[in-house]
Amino acid sequence: MSAVQLPYEQPDPMRPAPLLRELQTRTPIHAIRTAVGHPGWQVTGYEQVRALLDDDRLGRAHREPDKASRTGESAMFGGPMGDFDTEQADHRRMRSLLQPHFSPKRMRALRARIETLTAALLDDLAEAGPPADLHAALALPLPIAVICELLGVPYADRAQFRAWTQAAGDVTDRARSERGLAELFGYGQQLVARKRAEGDPEADVISRLAATDGVSDDEAAAMGMSLLFAGHETTVAAIDEGALWLLACPEQWRALVADPSRVGAAVEEILRAPGLGGGGIPRYAREDLEIAGVHVREGDLVLLDTGAANHDAALFADPDRFDLDRPAVPHLSFGHGARYCIGAPLARIELQVVFSQLAARFPALELGCAPGELNFNAHTLTGGLTALPVTW
Repeated sequence: MSAVQLPYEQPDPMRPAPLLRELQTRTPIHAIRTAVGHPGWQVTGYEQVRALLDDDRLGRAHREPDKASRTGESAMFGGPMGDFDTEQADHRRMRSLLQPHFSPKRMRALRARIETLTAALLDDLAEAGPPADLHAALALPLPIAVICELLGVPYADRAQFRAWTQAAGDVTDRARSERGLAELFGYGQQLVARKRAEGDPEADVISRLAATDGVSDDEAAAMGMSLLFAGHETTVAAIDEGALWLLACPEQWRALVADPSRVGAAVEEILRAPGLGGGGIPRYAREDLEIAGVHVREGDLVLLDTGAANHDAALFADPDRFDLDRPAVPHLSFGHGARYCIGAPLARIELQVVFSQLAARFPALELGCAPGELNFNAHTLTGGLTALPVTW
């Protein structure tokens, strides 16, 4: 089978990659070459991706990391992460430390604050009047404000840490990515030291981590900065692309405006909808295994393409259509099993609040340009739009 060259860039979510759609109909796994020319396997079938997301025979670490295939130049996710021998125990410990801070109950308690923050941003949007950039006015500042309050990160530092997270997520320039990651970690160390000096262990997540027995300052800093990165970068992209999908499908936007109770269905479709071609979640085979009849050797790179799985026609009828009436099938955008995204409850609440308020206050909202004129960030892990012009 010929290998598919994976792009660096986030694909246009309005146009799923036709080559990968064709391959998916033939086999749920195929050989690929990553953007840096390394070999690997891309798994696109829903059934296979779901099972492998929770399969201990795959992991993020590699026995010989210097020889491992890479997906890109990012220091964070471009190659192996962690210690091969202790990876699974380390992961369980990390989740046990973080899960209490992101429980559904804690996240539900944040809803009122998220609603207040969203309303204030929409007040500013209304006052400024059309046209506007929804990315700059809402999609970017809201997730940053929420994660700052949750973690205890000063909102005033947002331009600084945003620059570092963007650099750390660079998939094309490893030196820039490594510098950004180092700067972000150094910032986290300063925050932990400040939290200890303030002496309020219940003030926020970073304070609670720093006060946890057995957690070193460096570990608290690393976990805090990982949460800072993941807690806003992915949600910014989801708000942008969700608004794009709704406004590019006006009948779906009108359906949400007419019936706000459908916001839950809208959010799940927004999470499912981004198209094929993004590559997938990198894993490495910890032992030889068979995937859909294909022999995968220990150490091989295996990309679990949740975007493709969410478009598997065997489960999702007319998968490339954005449809609020789609029958409920659990998408895999937050993963599955032991590595299911800890921040999923928070992300869902943010998206529900954003789109319920946006539909209520701006029912005449529409795109300010054709979808094909929009630009996506081609250099970062999360991709996403650089701007989203709207009018009303």
